[in-house]
Amino acid sequence: MDKALLAEHLRFFQELGVAGVGRHERISRSDAAPEVVDIAPVTFSRSPEDALASIRHDIGDCTRCKLHTLGRRQIVFGVGNPSADLMFVGEAPGADEDIQGIPFVGRAGQLLTKIIEAIGLRREDVYIANVIKCRPPENRNPEPDEVETCEPFLFRQIDSIQPKVIVALGTFAAKALLKTQDSISRMRGRVYDYRGAKLIPTFHPAFLLRSPDRKRDVWEDMKKVRALLQSPEGE
Repeated sequence: MDKALLAEHLRFFQELGVAGVGRHERISRSDAAPEVVDIAPVTFSRSPEDALASIRHDIGDCTRCKLHTLGRRQIVFGVGNPSADLMFVGEAPGADEDIQGIPFVGRAGQLLTKIIEAIGLRREDVYIANVIKCRPPENRNPEPDEVETCEPFLFRQIDSIQPKVIVALGTFAAKALLKTQDSISRMRGRVYDYRGAKLIPTFHPAFLLRSPDRKRDVWEDMKKVRALLQSPEGE
């Protein structure tokens, strides 16, 4: 790693409130003890690339819910490594994502990239998607009928990629995936079994832009993510 990139990482660690990072830092097993919310995955015989291409083809220029009549420009499907061990799931595309067709490309996306790099990975190493593939008007929360219509495509993405770890970004994504009304503050800090992966809820990067004092909490969650990725069985 060159000196400029190392300095950037150190600045981000300081923003997160990390006082020091050792070369061989380990997370205690108690931090990663799972609370079981287990949903079995669907198995695929074709490659993840082919499976994702098939899902995108099935979505088409989607008209299944009302969002296609409410100003969205395009489908924002997902981006990244089809065989990723780590997958991030957000809520829905925003204005920048709706223009570019790529999830997490605005200010929140730039912060997400720094979070990914803080655990030694690059954006292209992971897979990033949203519960909803179309931008809701004025960035409002997706409505129940929109979630019900769109989430099967996300489930198929997860089952195709078969990640070791899924990070649910923010209240809405965590509630949609875990089918709970618990707040993100109540959910974070735990590890759930989910569709063959370990799921870790954490704060959304957009929330961190408004509340930078919570970056330390996200760093603690990402240390759990890193420990799970480094373990042989993701446990």
